[in-house]
Amino acid sequence: MNEDSLNSLLAELTASFEKNINHTIVEFSRIRAGKAQPAMLEGVMVDYYGNPTPLSQVANISAPESRTLMIQPWEKSLLGEIERAIINSNLGFAPGNDGMMIRISIPPLTEERRLQLVKTAKAEGENSKVSARSIRKDINERIKKLQKDGLSEDEAKDAEVKVQKQIDAMIIKIDQLLADKEKEIMTV
Repeated sequence: MNEDSLNSLLAELTASFEKNINHTIVEFSRIRAGKAQPAMLEGVMVDYYGNPTPLSQVANISAPESRTLMIQPWEKSLLGEIERAIINSNLGFAPGNDGMMIRISIPPLTEERRLQLVKTAKAEGENSKVSARSIRKDINERIKKLQKDGLSEDEAKDAEVKVQKQIDAMIIKIDQLLADKEKEIMTV
């Protein structure tokens, strides 16, 4: 029984690991690196017949050039709503509506802005590491509870070592993602 609970905990740790890494990847994708990416518009909600709907569900978003985003709505009547949603999203973009599609020109980043973005990325990486440590603390407390319920001390210690190895791997992965994002931001 205790071994099943322990295996369940370790499986939960792996799922939390994946969830944390995926969250970090999403957060890093939202940090603008100077190159146009459709992910920059994630989170923009358009009023679609009274319902707030993600932009990606009402239009095709593409980046035909490194400094341009193109938004082509599936219904031309949504052009105004999409333009308004982009302006209201406070992303700092000035959409251009030509009656058929919306174009957004992405200005090049200044050195100062690049350094700010690196700070933002580092803060997000640190948040992910804090989350990893929190996951470790939670799992270790649950292992100790299992130990009180009859799990042997050796099995508990082995489980804590496995947990630490996974957390170490998660932190290495977060550091690698951060290094990649920092390089992407600083590349002119």
